Amino acid sequence: MDAQRILEEKQYTTLEVSQRGHIAHIVLNRPDAMNSMIPAFWTELPDAVRTIDDEGIARVIVISSTGKHFSAGMDLSVFTNMAKDFTGDPARRAERMRRLVMLLQDTFTAIEQARMPVIGAVQGGAIGGAVDLLCACDMRYSTEDAFFTIKETQIGMTADVGTLQRLPKLIPIGIAKELAYTGRNFGAQEAQSFGFINQVFSDHDALIDGVMKVAQQIAMNSPMAVSGTKTMLNYAAEHTVSESLTYMATWQAGMFQMEDIQTAMHAQKTKSIPEYPPLHGGIHKMKD
Repeated sequence: MDAQRILEEKQYTTLEVSQRGHIAHIVLNRPDAMNSMIPAFWTELPDAVRTIDDEGIARVIVISSTGKHFSAGMDLSVFTNMAKDFTGDPARRAERMRRLVMLLQDTFTAIEQARMPVIGAVQGGAIGGAVDLLCACDMRYSTEDAFFTIKETQIGMTADVGTLQRLPKLIPIGIAKELAYTGRNFGAQEAQSFGFINQVFSDHDALIDGVMKVAQQIAMNSPMAVSGTKTMLNYAAEHTVSESLTYMATWQAGMFQMEDIQTAMHAQKTKSIPEYPPLHGGIHKMKD
């Protein structure tokens, strides 16, 4: 069974997922509700990302959305369900809340853990949980009308699913603090000026076209090389230079093989398109 058929059989309610060649595309598809993140979203997104990752055919994942806005963030129904748990023994209530928050965090950690780069493509508003999602992506692109908000502070809570942990590694800490403390909107041009957004496009069609071109460039490279690069960059963000270099040496001791290098060199010599075998998949199937 090919990757596209597996994804089609999933029958997600909040997403449309497709894969063409080496590029997988996840589309948030509740435009009438501004793609707010209802309870189903928090299980469907990580399932989609991990299914794509496990198959190993895709070399890039693009996450975009439909409608006027990228996403309004966590849906009110999630907060309503959480409010029902604020009864009973305080210790058990707190333990349940901790597990729930970690479950929500895992939704976006799946993006970070994917072997292939994940690109976020944003139009309109990206609010609250949507910023958490984008912070877990490898790169972010947007339309000129896009804006971003760490909304949680304005609704009386601390953002808890990744923005406060990842954003300071993407932009200057002082700016991250200002945006988090105030909860103010910041637009596409401002976001690009401090490095949160890679590039700004005129409209949604230009955005998707531009992002797919970037994805195609990535997909032309060895999936082993790109996966290793993502692993090393993410590791370096959490460790010292010395620790990261040591890990790099250990990684190369096992992963540095000549097959893909020879393929790349031959393609350059003959001015042809290199053809690389996919990453191995099926790890999750072993658990079944």
